[in-house]
Amino acid sequence: MALLFLSACSSLIQSVTGDMAANLNTAILNQDDPETVRDGAPAYLLMLDSLVEGSPNDAGMLSAAAELYAAYGVLFVEDEKRADRLTARALAYGQRSLCASNQAACGIENLSFRDFNGVLEKLDKKDAPSLYTLSLSWIAYIKVHSSDWGALAKLPWVESSLVRLQALNKQYQAVQVEHFLAVLNTIRPPALGGDFKAGKAHYERALALSGGRDLSIYVDYARYYARALYDRKLHDQLLNDVLSANPKHNGYTLFNTLAQREARKLLASADDYF
Repeated sequence: MALLFLSACSSLIQSVTGDMAANLNTAILNQDDPETVRDGAPAYLLMLDSLVEGSPNDAGMLSAAAELYAAYGVLFVEDEKRADRLTARALAYGQRSLCASNQAACGIENLSFRDFNGVLEKLDKKDAPSLYTLSLSWIAYIKVHSSDWGALAKLPWVESSLVRLQALNKQYQAVQVEHFLAVLNTIRPPALGGDFKAGKAHYERALALSGGRDLSIYVDYARYYARALYDRKLHDQLLNDVLSANPKHNGYTLFNTLAQREARKLLASADDYF
């Protein structure tokens, strides 16, 4: 699920520290050397921690910290224990962000599925950014704890959050939400809640909304949909489209550079898989 988080950085740092943050965000997204981002991001994580210490109830600040910790922990950290710590912090920040945005949601992550959905109905449009953050950081946590059935069991909670987010504000992070829903519907077999028909529709909508510029969507389409259905023709077509595309698009260059690396790995292993 790592490529889920190639879209995460696009919502980071919004209005947290003004023009400097906006410029830094742009520089990260347009970087074609992921190792530079990997090596430089920890300093910014510490800066966000300090900003949260100064404004512990600022939903926007908490969201920025949660999303960067989630993206960094999944994309760039190989050590399992370290990834565990980073994504746990991301989830904690995400929970705090939604609580700061709407007190009715405090402790929502501990509720039963029925009660969880009941609280989601109490949220309104202003809560959309924090609900998105909670969903993203929760997926990051689940990805790192993929061997923990207790964590995996929370996937329906995340899917409900994303569906509610679309109801609150269909335009908010629309590409990423459709991408996440696509993966959530195809990462599990039908017996465990997967819905490949719905998943395909989400992939196609995500591609249309992004204008085909976000190559990570193609990669996940191949990995979770085409491979699961043993559709070699679609699998190879999607990945070859990624490799033949120009990765440099404003706001997508970092994502696309990583997506092309992943596409090469998937194609290299295709003969063994199929």
